[in-house]
Amino acid sequence: MADQVQRSGTAIGANHREATYAESNTDFIHKLQIAQKECNETLYWLELLKETNYIDEALYKSLAADAEEIMNMLTASLVTARKRSKK
Repeated sequence: MADQVQRSGTAIGANHREATYAESNTDFIHKLQIAQKECNETLYWLELLKETNYIDEALYKSLAADAEEIMNMLTASLVTARKRSKK
């Protein structure tokens, strides 16, 4: 499970970085959506790590709060990008 957190967690940044150099607004949105899905997957793995007592509650809360903050930023960026694509 820890390996899955590492993979999905680092995929968030990789997809965000790819979005920075997107070929179009549609491509930008697509890459941010993938980053958002990876963030959601990371939250899932963190929950499993907590439920199996691999990490304690305090560490879970800290990591989950960071992931939620990233999710909120990705969501806000997607809302803005979608508004731009409608213009």
